[in-house]
Amino acid sequence: MLKLETAIDGKLASFGPLREQVGKHGYHFGGGWDYHKGCFDSILHREGGETIYLRLPFVAHNGELDDYQTSIRFTTPYVIKHVVNTGLDRDSSSLLSGSFNQFQEPIDRDAQIRDKSRWETAGELAIEEILQYLE
Repeated sequence: MLKLETAIDGKLASFGPLREQVGKHGYHFGGGWDYHKGCFDSILHREGGETIYLRLPFVAHNGELDDYQTSIRFTTPYVIKHVVNTGLDRDSSSLLSGSFNQFQEPIDRDAQIRDKSRWETAGELAIEEILQYLE
């Protein structure tokens, strides 16, 4: 994981409108959210079974994340690399049914990132695009 020192850390935004804007840039509201914290994720690079993500974590500053107008405050963003098995994977239930599990868990959720300066720069540039919606 590469933590990024950027101007987004500590910035406030309105959750719903920002979610719509960043969605136009390929960001997704991360699946591991709860009512008090979440993140926006974007793919910086994908090749084979390796994916490098930019993650923009935030906390609810005023309200809960099921409310469109909730105010959020960004925390330190980071770049992370996931590695998955690109072959077919059988799970215990698919062995009985003869089907394959197409939604595999990553082999490594925090794989080593090579060429760190490249991905730090890519993450920082991507964040610059998002900052225009916060000011």
